[in-house]
Amino acid sequence: MALTIVFMGTPDFSVPTLEAIHAAGHRLAAVYTQPPRPAGRGMADRPSAVHRAALDLGLDVRCPTSLKSPEEQAIFAGLGADVAVVVAYGLLLPQPILDAPRYGALNGHGSLLPRWRGAAPIQRAIEAGDLETGMMVMRMEAGLDTGPVALTQTLPIGDTETAVELHDRLAAASARLMVNALERLEGGTLTFEDQQAIAAATGRAPIYARKIDKAEARLDFALPARDVARKINAFSPFPGAWTRLEDGAERVKLLRAAIAEGDGEPGTLLDDRLLVACGDGAVRILELQKQGGKPMKAADFLRGQTLPAGARFS
Repeated sequence: MALTIVFMGTPDFSVPTLEAIHAAGHRLAAVYTQPPRPAGRGMADRPSAVHRAALDLGLDVRCPTSLKSPEEQAIFAGLGADVAVVVAYGLLLPQPILDAPRYGALNGHGSLLPRWRGAAPIQRAIEAGDLETGMMVMRMEAGLDTGPVALTQTLPIGDTETAVELHDRLAAASARLMVNALERLEGGTLTFEDQQAIAAATGRAPIYARKIDKAEARLDFALPARDVARKINAFSPFPGAWTRLEDGAERVKLLRAAIAEGDGEPGTLLDDRLLVACGDGAVRILELQKQGGKPMKAADFLRGQTLPAGARFS
């Protein structure tokens, strides 16, 4: 017997899960997503990725700015959902919303809870140098990402993997894991484990994955090479870790880097192939983007611009 589901999500990350639930034959009573926002050169209102995907699937879409009013909560409760599925929705869910579905709300979260609760778990895991992360299905509570966990899929993080690449792998894992969770929910076999028990068994302490601030994106090559490379990969493609060419006029985003051997004044190029000295060691820049330009592999970038050894990023 198919479940009646309300899906709640907004960005690209959420779309594979929505599509997988639809393909599995469940009844989607409604899709909730954030309202259209101004975007693009003309700053016209643009529907979210989930909004567009839901319309393509012929689903009812709702875009309230808040779920706090009794009217909105009554509309939600009237949908008669067995369960709400929430993946990167971006709005607070008051307790009456969490309580309305028969089985509550299941959340797909892109980290190994309780590590990296909060807004930017993918970027913070890479920035911290974590060797692995994962996708979890948890039951939502009033606290931020504090609910008990049902299913987990662990994924390794590659040495030069960027946030966008890890984002896509986790989004695919979310779709598989949530469909599995719904099958178990239908069959009465979905069980949950408290996050405190998970922390005790794994040693993973709760850490808050704070939202990425653009002010963090300026690179400091006086830091150790591992920290510089991690920030570059974690902030790729958004907001993009950046520096300036030697004259200080042109901003350059560095989009992928690897730790390398080398020694010199921080920010100095040690060869003509974008090996940059750091406070300890060096980083090899593998992908970058000039201001106003397109992302490029380092070799393609250097065909149009010579950056000899001794030049500096500042």
